[in-house]
Amino acid sequence: MTVSTASVPVIDEATAAAYARQQREHDEAHRRAHGGAERRPLSRRRVYAALLALALGGFGIGATEFVAMGLLPEIARDLLPGLYAADQEAAIGQSGWVITAYALGVVVGAPTIAAFAGRMPRRRLLLWLAAAFTLGTIASATLPTFELVIAARFVAGLPHGAYFGVAALVAASLMGPGKRGQGVALVLSGLTIATVIGVPVITAVGQAAGWRAAYLVVAALFAATFIAVRMLVPWQPGDANSTVRRELAAFGSLQVWVAVAVGAIGFGGFFAVYSYIAPMVTESAGLPGGAVPWVLASTGVGLTVGNFLGGRLADAGTSRAMFVGFAGLMASLVVVGLLGTNPIGLIAGTFFVGFTAAILSPVIQTRLMDVAGESQTLAAALNHSALNVGNALGAFLGGLVVAAGWGYLTPAWVGLLLAVGGVVLALVSVALEKRARRLTRSSAG
Repeated sequence: MTVSTASVPVIDEATAAAYARQQREHDEAHRRAHGGAERRPLSRRRVYAALLALALGGFGIGATEFVAMGLLPEIARDLLPGLYAADQEAAIGQSGWVITAYALGVVVGAPTIAAFAGRMPRRRLLLWLAAAFTLGTIASATLPTFELVIAARFVAGLPHGAYFGVAALVAASLMGPGKRGQGVALVLSGLTIATVIGVPVITAVGQAAGWRAAYLVVAALFAATFIAVRMLVPWQPGDANSTVRRELAAFGSLQVWVAVAVGAIGFGGFFAVYSYIAPMVTESAGLPGGAVPWVLASTGVGLTVGNFLGGRLADAGTSRAMFVGFAGLMASLVVVGLLGTNPIGLIAGTFFVGFTAAILSPVIQTRLMDVAGESQTLAAALNHSALNVGNALGAFLGGLVVAAGWGYLTPAWVGLLLAVGGVVLALVSVALEKRARRLTRSSAG
């Protein structure tokens, strides 16, 4: 598939044909499901209401994924009291497994659910996933021991990638050709807006009433998502031709593996910093604990703005957009590493870490959808597996250097190394793309 690097989006004939075929299949499935009734075009207001419902789920996911990052000291003090009393840094580093376990759940759940549930009508699948989120988050809030909470976070992460993957396909269908990146960005906007409003507010709730109360608030968001999706998202069929074999065929593409690796390694740079932002604020910059939600909100603003910019850049060409995002991310990580002991330096650095990292998310998702051929459900979900490998990797490696006593700003340098790895893999991806184009031209000639 041709990926445009021009300033104006280009849809090639194969992509246009795929959209036309998908539209015909949707119309036929709608007639079968509704007694022969024709599928009526949705009004612009109805389209955006559906996107808002999908984004609400993203808001809940952003809260459940990121709220632990501002509450690691509280989680460590409650679940690891002996270790916390003896060595605070070691306890906070070990409590990072709460983040890692969720991320591993995403990695496992995204391709598994996508491969086996491709035929299920998309709204029905979204409802099942919202229900699973609700139950998993309630378990996270109520189980008594560190080990059980780790297990609950793994289970709660299982529906993450599948939800975003299916929601991205629904959004792309609603927005139409030429606006896929913007549709993906609109769904992801719920997650990024959560980092501006939801995560800081819920973090403040957790600091005041305990981290368990914070997760109960998140569970309520998922219950609200279930209702909103049921009421506002139009019925869409699953892929009638989807089979486990066809979806898993994406793993036979080297380009898919490289695109996954770009997200997994490169995006780890963001999570290496974001996972330990609370102790960076209080211990490195010397700010009071009450400043943590405000720094999280500042980072969230960067994520939100970067996400929408990334959607537009993705529609203009994913190759160029990847390098723009990575260049900015590396510069921002250097700022955090060098200036993080200064409150202004830390706030500015984390804002730009969020801004530049968020550019990459819709870009990598759109690129995966470009290179995955007919395995679209799996491709849309794999992006979140990739990003959460980065989540697990960044949190784990950052935790190692923190637990080793090297300081709370050291994860920024770990993140820089991971971002450099992402750039190398992006170069490999572009080289493979150019090689495929040359082979296509030579065979056509």
